[in-house]
Amino acid sequence: MSIGEVLALLQGEFPDVTISKIRFLEGEGLIEPERSPSGYRKFTHLHVEQLRFILTEQRDHYLPLRVIKDKMAEGFGRPRALQDKQEIRLSRAELLEAAGIDEETLAELEDYGLLEPVARRYDEEALNVARSVGALARFGLRARHLRAVKAAAERECGLVEQTVAPILKRRAPGAIGEADEVARELSTLLLDLHASLVRTGVRSVLGR
Repeated sequence: MSIGEVLALLQGEFPDVTISKIRFLEGEGLIEPERSPSGYRKFTHLHVEQLRFILTEQRDHYLPLRVIKDKMAEGFGRPRALQDKQEIRLSRAELLEAAGIDEETLAELEDYGLLEPVARRYDEEALNVARSVGALARFGLRARHLRAVKAAAERECGLVEQTVAPILKRRAPGAIGEADEVARELSTLLLDLHASLVRTGVRSVLGR
């Protein structure tokens, strides 16, 4: 989401919030949106939930940002599914070593949009992508061959977005958590369907 879309989601509950306020909270290190190649901020629903937590703590409990930041470091303001999960934050060198790939392969992954660092760090999903591409390289498949896989994943993400959008538009307390659960369940179902279709297609290729 853009910063304007985030503002629209929050203003119903927090009429005083502004774009300047969101940028200020980013500058204080309470949220860390990604950046597009052209420099625009890219927010996720997790950032919206973090902002809602921050603004609620300020409005209802009059807590200073320092205290709110400490609470967030302890896991507050994150979806329950993420609170007990240790976050992976790898440097470039650490990712290369952990995934067993070389610099050229990583550069290809980034060039073709298969993974992207956040604040020059790589998360667990980036590690999974890098490992998978490293394994596929044994069969002569490189990042450039996997654009169709990325396109299919983006279309499936579009289906998830269509499903959870009405939940998020309600702007009701707990909507983010509900949308998170629905998105996770739907993602699992789509992955199962995708795997079954691939297996069926492979059997057809082999004439079985």
